[in-house]
Amino acid sequence: MEKLTVKEEECMEFFWVKGPLFVKDLLELYPEPKPHVNTLSTVVRGL
Repeated sequence: MEKLTVKEEECMEFFWVKGPLFVKDLLELYPEPKPHVNTLSTVVRGL
């Protein structure tokens, strides 16, 4: 079984706490500096 990358794990923590989210909603949960929407979208797609 593959381990999650640091960015994937960070993203999954939001999903575990909040449940299903759209990328735009997930982006709002990140502290500054926020990742670019395309970067975050790529991470989510990989999950």
